[in-house]
Amino acid sequence: MKNIGNTIKTLQNIMRKDPGVSGDAQRIEQLGWLITLKILDDKEKELKLIDDKYKSPIPSFLHWRKWAGDDEGMTGDELRVFVDSTLMPKLKNLDISSGNKLALIIREIFEGTNNYMKNGTIIRQVLNELNKIDFNSSEDRHMFGDIYETILRDLQSAGNYGEFYTPRAITEFITEMVNPRLNEKVLDPACGTGGFLTSAIENIRKKDVKGVDDIKTLEKTIHGMELKPLPFMLCVTNLILHDISVPNIDYTDSLNREYTSIGQKDKVDVILANPPFGASVADKVETNFPVNFRTTESADLFLMLMVRYLKDGGRAGIVLPDGSLTGDGVKQRIRQHFLENCNLHTIVRLPNSVFQPYASVATNLLFFEKGKATKEVWYWEHKLPEGVKAYSKTKPIQKSEFDGLKKWWRKRKENEQAWKISIDTIISNGYNLDIKNPHIPEETHQYSSMELVSMLHDSFRKSNDLLDKLKSELKNA
Repeated sequence: MKNIGNTIKTLQNIMRKDPGVSGDAQRIEQLGWLITLKILDDKEKELKLIDDKYKSPIPSFLHWRKWAGDDEGMTGDELRVFVDSTLMPKLKNLDISSGNKLALIIREIFEGTNNYMKNGTIIRQVLNELNKIDFNSSEDRHMFGDIYETILRDLQSAGNYGEFYTPRAITEFITEMVNPRLNEKVLDPACGTGGFLTSAIENIRKKDVKGVDDIKTLEKTIHGMELKPLPFMLCVTNLILHDISVPNIDYTDSLNREYTSIGQKDKVDVILANPPFGASVADKVETNFPVNFRTTESADLFLMLMVRYLKDGGRAGIVLPDGSLTGDGVKQRIRQHFLENCNLHTIVRLPNSVFQPYASVATNLLFFEKGKATKEVWYWEHKLPEGVKAYSKTKPIQKSEFDGLKKWWRKRKENEQAWKISIDTIISNGYNLDIKNPHIPEETHQYSSMELVSMLHDSFRKSNDLLDKLKSELKNA
């Protein structure tokens, strides 16, 4: 198996022939659950070789190798009926009475998953194509990792699923700066497809993992929460591909928990996250939070939640929109609480287009530690590369663009991209953190004489319209 990229394209082309599958989002979901079952089957073969006593949470007649693995096996109506009437219902109702965490994860994945394909012969063609991939082969697994990234990027153009993809350059840069280590508990309370979690796994594996015991420790200390079924499924498979045999991912809305019930045993050392922003939270979720901090803006509640989850001395790197850095009322109270309980030492201001094409909101990377109040905040303005007017799907942000910031990080000095603001200035400005780069002069547009005449003419016209309206209202009165 040499070119998994072609296999994925072939799969999507085969699916286009099926009358039941419409649009990229459904194709990705369909591909997602099929790949999940294939990955689980391949990994279980590996686990059985390592451990004779390993028992699969999936009944043997539902194993991929039994119903899908034989290229000349079940097909046509027989296969379609098996998938719709046996496979899906059994996996949606998998026995979880033994407390097997993997059984629970599989059941949760399939509770929110559908089979859209209506043609059993086409299903067989898809299965046969997937059988060309061996997820136990390091070459296939490595190549699939790159293709997996491509599938995730495809989510950007598949409607509202795009919100779950954070550019790899961002997840890797934040993770490197926060630097999670073995034995530290790492949490992403809005983990999407697992970009931050897999970055943390790679960071820890590279620096600290020496043997099997370390891998078991790593498996227990990486924790994510995700509310939506498709990203939850993709996150689980992403972690399994990164050799986490039982991913610690909760299928839940992390905001839907009583704020004060998050106690010492729940606290973590590291948080890495890009929480959803620009969306309202589910009905009445804000009532889980103290009265003073109730809002329906998801990013603001997530900031409160993350401060709560961090241990004293714990550290975080997160993505937040400009809207969370400013505003009065509850927004200001949340920022005050944040700055009094955490040392917000760095804000990296990103160009608007980083999350294109599905969001043009201006975003920021915030780095902070819990347990000490903020005394000063350093800002860094991230500039677009020379000759690039905006990031796009074909020209995403690159990790190498952060090299200058990394050099500056340890020895900080003000320059045209970096500036420092004291907490006194921030407080006197209503805890506003949306502070523009003082080294860049405000752009002033030089208008021509004709433009000025036109603007003046437009202004007189509007004034005359208002006067006429006022006269008319006075007359009628």
